[in-house]
Amino acid sequence: MSLPSHAWDQIKGISVDDLVRALERDGWVSDVTMGAIRIYRNAAGGRVSVHYHPGKTFGARLLHALLDDIGWTVEDMRRLKLIK
Repeated sequence: MSLPSHAWDQIKGISVDDLVRALERDGWVSDVTMGAIRIYRNAAGGRVSVHYHPGKTFGARLLHALLDDIGWTVEDMRRLKLIK
């Protein structure tokens, strides 16, 4: 997924807590927790692994990979109030 620069500028500093809240608002459910790793699943069969360290932000490459796995579009991120 390639995000427009205005969307990437807004989301690149997202914390793990904000991402997890957005996942849960979007219907993703925590399936398995193993230490700092949380596995989330959605009704469509999607699966994403999030390394949970409260208050931390993601590096650019990891965040890009997570967004690819989640499959959110720019419109989805607006609906979830991650970007304006």
